[in-house]
Amino acid sequence: MALMKAIQVSSPGNDFELVHKEVPKPKEGEVLIKVEACGVCHGDAIVKEGLFPGLQYPRIPGHEVVGIIDWLGGHCFQCPASRSGEFGACEESLTTGITTDGGYAEFMVARMEALNSIPDNLDPVDAAPLLCAGRTTFGALQKSRAKGGDLVAIHGLGGLGHLGLQFAIKLGFETAVLSRGREKEALARKLGAHHFIDTNTSNAAKELTNLGGAKVILCTAPNGKAISELVSGLGQDGQMIIVTFVNEAMQIFPGNLMRGGRSICGWVGGNPQDALRFSVLTGVRPMVEVFPLEQAALAYERMMSAKVHFRAVLKMGGR
Repeated sequence: MALMKAIQVSSPGNDFELVHKEVPKPKEGEVLIKVEACGVCHGDAIVKEGLFPGLQYPRIPGHEVVGIIDWLGGHCFQCPASRSGEFGACEESLTTGITTDGGYAEFMVARMEALNSIPDNLDPVDAAPLLCAGRTTFGALQKSRAKGGDLVAIHGLGGLGHLGLQFAIKLGFETAVLSRGREKEALARKLGAHHFIDTNTSNAAKELTNLGGAKVILCTAPNGKAISELVSGLGQDGQMIIVTFVNEAMQIFPGNLMRGGRSICGWVGGNPQDALRFSVLTGVRPMVEVFPLEQAALAYERMMSAKVHFRAVLKMGGR
């Protein structure tokens, strides 16, 4: 019986625990993935804290997964590896880890339709965050009302924001970064931001209005009060897009929306293949802090407390 190392949660709210489990066996229509890298995402709190009804435990989290197809379940000839003749050597990505076991493990099983081919010149550690954080920020901007040359503001320059900024620049938008303090101004400028607004010392909404008003404000920092105060910084037909989970009520005055036809919406998901291709073509890459599988608890804690270097990634086999 082949065993693997995995990090699991035995029940909602419990600590992560390192266990040795039998390597799962794929059924028909499934593949066994040898995990190379797995991003640590805020969405993993759904499993860690039991925030989704009907979850079954123990559960292995992790949905930003990159790995290699190790074994095809059945001989249906529908798997990407089978069609390409690269069975056992096709690097893939998938999203799971909530209702089924995910990528905080050396191996995992995935449905074939959940797979997305990873470009050969994209490192697994760089690819992992693009499968959730990357596709979410890219998808939100790609589907937004903004067109080339429009002013787009990125609220927050953390794990989501630093990717949103890069995508906004590559999509041809005039960009403004909104951040508390000036500690991240140098990085924002280095990544190509046209404007930097310190929300601690200035009224960000007024500053955006002085710039002509934002066509889009991409909210990546989970601060309901701060987000609420930005609405008046939207320009004509401006759109606020929230891509982070805000665990507090927001107070919005309807008149601020009615003036100028402004709107607020939420966005999650997007097409991971689009984000991957665009990132390769334009050179967008996440800034990551790498942890071995055994340090998943530390990676998760640093991610949840916003102390991680933008994105945390578990790398199988060590750093």
